[in-house]
Amino acid sequence: MKIMIVTDAWEPQVNGVVRTLKNTTRELTELGHRVELVTPLEFRTIPCPTYPEIRLSLFPRRRLHARIDEFAPDALHIATEGPLGLAARRYAIKHGLPFTTAYHTRFPEYVEARFALPAAFTYRFLHWFHRPSLAVMAPTPVVKADLERYGFTNVVLWTRGVDLDIFHPMESKVLNTARPIFLYVGRVAIEKNVEAFLKLDLPGSKWVAGEGPALAELKSRYPEVNYLGVLTQAELAKVYAAADVFVFPSRTDTFGLVLLESLACGTPVAAYPVTGPIDVLGDGGAGAMNEDLREACLDALKIDRAAARAWAERFSWRAASEQFAAHLKPLSHAPWREQSAAA
Repeated sequence: MKIMIVTDAWEPQVNGVVRTLKNTTRELTELGHRVELVTPLEFRTIPCPTYPEIRLSLFPRRRLHARIDEFAPDALHIATEGPLGLAARRYAIKHGLPFTTAYHTRFPEYVEARFALPAAFTYRFLHWFHRPSLAVMAPTPVVKADLERYGFTNVVLWTRGVDLDIFHPMESKVLNTARPIFLYVGRVAIEKNVEAFLKLDLPGSKWVAGEGPALAELKSRYPEVNYLGVLTQAELAKVYAAADVFVFPSRTDTFGLVLLESLACGTPVAAYPVTGPIDVLGDGGAGAMNEDLREACLDALKIDRAAARAWAERFSWRAASEQFAAHLKPLSHAPWREQSAAA
């Protein structure tokens, strides 16, 4: 099957959406599908306000429509709700083409945290955007239920995976500080609630790996914390393996791929009992969840690293990608099909 995926999230961004699409594309290709990605790299872009590393495509409609016609896909998936996603949605509706979409992040909650705009307003936009989609792919049952509570009627599950070959238990001393070592990996931004971790009174030492708009301020307020920038996956695996506990302070993530990466390296997780950690950790004994994040961190120190790894092995990108492919809606008619029939 020829699958076109349109996404506003792509390199140089380093986040769960980009990693998900890269891994899904790789697995779909290995399964015999032909996958074409349309990303902001093909267009003139401007930096997103307050998120300069996110590039917004300018006036993409004509070029995007030509790309769709040229590739002539069997299935069209719109991954994001940005300028490219809007242009692809417009094309599909104009030509009566079925398409699928995905809900990757709690965008309304992010907007509310950064700009004080009530989440209900953003959910109205999302409801409008996804309504024509024949399947809105959500990463967890909790997120699916949340969307349905806001009136979405076409939500299906598309779970996530972890590369167990890259992320695995190993001897690592790259974090050479006092133990126990508590680690956060991810975007350093207000919606990630990183400060909830940094202000905890914990024994040992703390590390933060990642970049973002809140990094400079947090560095100045918490100079005793150790900071790393953006790392490759191989480097990141060594960092996970060197830590004693991975701390996930976010209350708004829909899944949290970093949870699986940490567990795959044998490092247990401490988190709040909210969407994301609840769905990933479940009752597997691989992490500790508590509204008192400090207690969760201390409880996680008692978890067997072998149990963390064993739980991560339940998740694979192959299974997640097969689930994705099963939700696609093949195009029974399209402009290029009509032209081919006429010829």
